[in-house]
Amino acid sequence: MTSKERVYAALKRESLDRIPIFMWFHPETARLLSEYLDIPVGHLDDVMFNDIRQVWVGNNYAMEGFFLKEGETYLDYWGIEWVKEGFFNQIAKYPLIDADEDIIQDYKFPYNKIPALVDNLSSLECKSSDYFIGCDISPSLFEMYNRLRGMENSLMDIALYPEMFASIMEKCADFNLALANKAVNRLSLDWLWTGDDVSGQNGMMMSPKSWRERIKPQLARLFNFGKSHDLWVAYHSCGSIPDIIPDLIEIGLDVLNPIQSNCPGMDPARLKRDFGKDLTFMGGIDTQDLLPKATVLEVQREVGKLLETLAPGGGYILAASHTIPPETPLDNIFAMYSSADVSREMILDKAGDVRKALTN
Repeated sequence: MTSKERVYAALKRESLDRIPIFMWFHPETARLLSEYLDIPVGHLDDVMFNDIRQVWVGNNYAMEGFFLKEGETYLDYWGIEWVKEGFFNQIAKYPLIDADEDIIQDYKFPYNKIPALVDNLSSLECKSSDYFIGCDISPSLFEMYNRLRGMENSLMDIALYPEMFASIMEKCADFNLALANKAVNRLSLDWLWTGDDVSGQNGMMMSPKSWRERIKPQLARLFNFGKSHDLWVAYHSCGSIPDIIPDLIEIGLDVLNPIQSNCPGMDPARLKRDFGKDLTFMGGIDTQDLLPKATVLEVQREVGKLLETLAPGGGYILAASHTIPPETPLDNIFAMYSSADVSREMILDKAGDVRKALTN
């Protein structure tokens, strides 16, 4: 099977030659892997059996697509200032954190930058026939608002300024729809990747009622766009979100990520039982404790249990619950893959093929 065929088979609950994989690595992890495999970083997806190829065209590109040096800052198209702290880019300045209601309502999204953002898809043009192609327009709504206003203000605005909050949610959706529309005209896509972190480790940041009133209608617009263009729709939200999973299914969700199984209500067995007929699950492999801290045998055991729970009958894509951090032992990465019938030897053979092709 080609990678595209493999992912489609998983989504349609058809027979598979192996579980499809979509793994993303922190840039430092990618560097360590590429050094071990003796290949350029740009070939890592090929060697690590990634079946899905995806790029950011929204604000996540500003967060993760720019590689800054420690302490270096960067001002993105949205007016958000980022600084490199530790392994990740963090927000240093929120453009609307001290703004009054008039200034917030007058905020202009960077529509003039949409062509440049969507041009990121050009890197996938040569991959579209063999690989499953995704376009990531996240953060879609609430998390985008957080990046403009700051978390504390965002949560207060829901309660104190509900009309203003609803208005900005609509503007966030409008901008993301413009991005998505440009993207589908730029490249043949297989899914539309949406997302917002609307929950913490122990529960949602707002009441499910507030989410349904203020965010769900705009998210439905994004999902409807994907459906109207015959795309699968994926949604990412970290944390504990069992209360809104039926709502996500109602408005057309196909793929749920990242499945933080250590959070309340996110037990994989329960999710498969309650929602497996409607959803494909992607993720579930812990990057906080399991991958960086466990032994090889523990990784194999836990990943094996996850696959036994989520993979039967299709509807599962192997992925970690977040980007794989640099402190993860390489042996644990290979152990995770081996549980999905991709051995270290298979990866090393692919790396050898890449080196051979580059020298010819």
